[in-house]
Amino acid sequence: MHEVGPDSTIPSDALGRAVIEIERHVSSGGWDQPAQLFALVPTAELLAAEPQLAAELGADDASQPFTPVAQGELPGGDDEHLADALARIEWPDGVSGCAVAVERIVLPASTESGADSDAELARLAGSDPRRHEVRMVAAVLRDGDRFGAVRLRTHDEDSAVLTGVDLVPTLCQVLSLTFEPTTAGSPGSVLGGTSDNEEKLP
Repeated sequence: MHEVGPDSTIPSDALGRAVIEIERHVSSGGWDQPAQLFALVPTAELLAAEPQLAAELGADDASQPFTPVAQGELPGGDDEHLADALARIEWPDGVSGCAVAVERIVLPASTESGADSDAELARLAGSDPRRHEVRMVAAVLRDGDRFGAVRLRTHDEDSAVLTGVDLVPTLCQVLSLTFEPTTAGSPGSVLGGTSDNEEKLP
């Protein structure tokens, strides 16, 4: 498989560029979307295996180090079950990384710590005037690199999207579970496994 490491020709900003591409693709569909999963495949290897894709990818897309391949909606991708849903995923060797896009309501830390129960937290999430609706995109590579992006619904502009290596560390950590060793033939395998929703981003 393609190894992404210090001696690789993959540029250091490749993961960040893929995250921005995914975030803008998802955002083009508006808000109130379910969690979505993406595989990150080296573009050069993808074009070598499927040269007909060169005509579908524009010149700019073909020059991107990674091509995001949409896996569709992630069942069970809500707050409570996201880790369990991702733990059932197993990627084939040709996938160098993966990303997930989720929408969440973010509360001030003082509000979260003051809630006595999940029900109380849910009530506050719907009523606290300091809450923010956000879309988070987290991505990780097999070698451990990670990158994230956050868009606030109240500042729904490409220029206002926050990006960074440590922006969504918990979500990246959960996403890295998809590359943990699992038993062969896991029923959760995707990209050549059980997903019927694969598509390259336009």
